[in-house]
Amino acid sequence: MRRRTLSAFVTTAFLCIGVLVAPARGQRGGQVVQLPEGAGKEIVQTACSKCHGLNLITNSSGNTREGWHALFSSMVALPNEQADVVAAYLATNFPVKAAPEAVVIPGPVNVSIKEWLVPTLGSRPHDPLAAADGSLWWTGQFASRLGRLDPKTGTMKEYPLKTADSGPHGLVEDKAGNIWFTGITKNYVGKLDPKTGDVTEYPLPQGFRGPHTPIFDQKGTLFFTVQSGGVGRLNTQTGEMKVVAPPSAPSSYPYGMVVNSKGEPWYVDFRGNRIGRVDPATMEIKEYTLPDPAARPRRVAITADDILWYSDYARGYLGRFDPATGAVREWPSPGGPQSQPYGITALNGIIWYSESNVRPNTLVRFDAKTEKFQTWIIPSGGGVVRNMMTTKNGDLVMACSGVNRVALVQIGKAESR
Repeated sequence: MRRRTLSAFVTTAFLCIGVLVAPARGQRGGQVVQLPEGAGKEIVQTACSKCHGLNLITNSSGNTREGWHALFSSMVALPNEQADVVAAYLATNFPVKAAPEAVVIPGPVNVSIKEWLVPTLGSRPHDPLAAADGSLWWTGQFASRLGRLDPKTGTMKEYPLKTADSGPHGLVEDKAGNIWFTGITKNYVGKLDPKTGDVTEYPLPQGFRGPHTPIFDQKGTLFFTVQSGGVGRLNTQTGEMKVVAPPSAPSSYPYGMVVNSKGEPWYVDFRGNRIGRVDPATMEIKEYTLPDPAARPRRVAITADDILWYSDYARGYLGRFDPATGAVREWPSPGGPQSQPYGITALNGIIWYSESNVRPNTLVRFDAKTEKFQTWIIPSGGGVVRNMMTTKNGDLVMACSGVNRVALVQIGKAESR
């Protein structure tokens, strides 16, 4: 039986980090939730509300008994007897709802997908990082820690952050091996020294909140998007930080970001049909409008020719934007208009991304030359793959947020079953 996943459950949960709430109150918007009566109700109210609002259960896309058990077991360890009661209660009252099914398209490439459950239950890895030494890092957003995995040995180590409930989101490595991350709920950019575990924090200027996606340019300057409507630049040597608002602010939401071969940061705007270019010297931002007003690009990848590829989360499309000409092309994602393409990366001219709202989540390959798709089911279900990146060996790493796992995709290997 396929393990069902809860994309809606995790998508709306990113602000609910380690906060205790009253048993019947959702954490977002103060929404009051009344759970149905039945054996297991009190356990769910007590155990689940410690980390997220109960509205995330009632508003979820449902699950099977097996799927519910697998899902909450990645969040909290319950005694077997209680776990059985809770699984039965949830499956009875919140069964699987209609949702897009994964579309499997065969093709010429084989992949092997290996996943690891991270040590801290409920930490919800948000972004992955393929480090220079071959290790795989992740941001444990709900647990306020970073994690490191050695894929060869399976050894994992977690690094608690200095400030509780930091909500680590994106992460990137500098040339010295330090791990830089965004503390999205405490409004700072952080640096972790893996050798000592020391964390240095760089707070955002007043008026900006929600540092999001960090990336280094070729000179070692750190740029990052800000979810309240901004783009930041940090001199990692002096600590000098500058954050500017795009022309479309306050309606903008800079999200995914890349740097082209000229050292120019580009980002996609998740709140509008826009792509932005940042002048690295002046921080002046120029915005480009995508043709469809309903477009909501969420993540972005870049190929060697400086072409941008974006995942249109709202419409279910893969998009191509040529900065030189302004030309836009789009392809419907295999899972359809509700597939919610999300994490995306490029490798040797091939575009890889995830569909986060199909059940189970899929890994998608798009050959830009042939314009053909190939897809694979993510073994654990994925539970919303928010981001992915390539490794130095030509493979992929993913964060399977909703199922508390990180994954390595080896390209050219036998497919995982």
